[in-house]
Amino acid sequence: MTETIQRCSWCGNDATYVAYHDTVWGRPVADSRELFEKLCLDGQQAGLSWLTILRKQATYQQAYADFDPDALLQLPASYQQELLHNSGIIRNRLKIESIFKNARAYVALRDKGIAFNQFLWQFSDGKPRIFARRVGEVPTSDAVSDSMAKALKKAGFNFVGTTICYAFMQAVGMVNDHYIDCHCYQSVCDDMRAFTLR
Repeated sequence: MTETIQRCSWCGNDATYVAYHDTVWGRPVADSRELFEKLCLDGQQAGLSWLTILRKQATYQQAYADFDPDALLQLPASYQQELLHNSGIIRNRLKIESIFKNARAYVALRDKGIAFNQFLWQFSDGKPRIFARRVGEVPTSDAVSDSMAKALKKAGFNFVGTTICYAFMQAVGMVNDHYIDCHCYQSVCDDMRAFTLR
């Protein structure tokens, strides 16, 4: 008789979602470009399921210059109009524009000598926050996501409300919200304790 592997209930049985849950969600991310991509994709999720975006991630990377802010800003203005006809992404004008706005904000921070990874991780004091939660105990926002959302908006980013910021923090390992009985919980804790932001 095979033992059932315990996972966070939100990922269900979809193979794409399960793989994401097991290998990506909650693992700490230090790379600025990867953090930029994840923040943008979380903004694209607004009003939709994360699985919808996850299934389109490769197409998003292709459509948005692999989320390289400098490359995005070199694209002609007409390109945003072309993206409205790209069925591989969410064809919402505001969401399309948001990625380019976020690229400008990213570059503006860098031009001030502020690395994007340092800017984001400052809200958790440069290290992951480890919790021991069960089903029903995980919030959708907190004081840290409130502060992050406020600072991001002030810096010129959009689609970065507190709920999006909290989901982002969960995904990139700023918080460990795997349920305590999830088989990933301990390995994510180990990754978090070993994490160093450079």
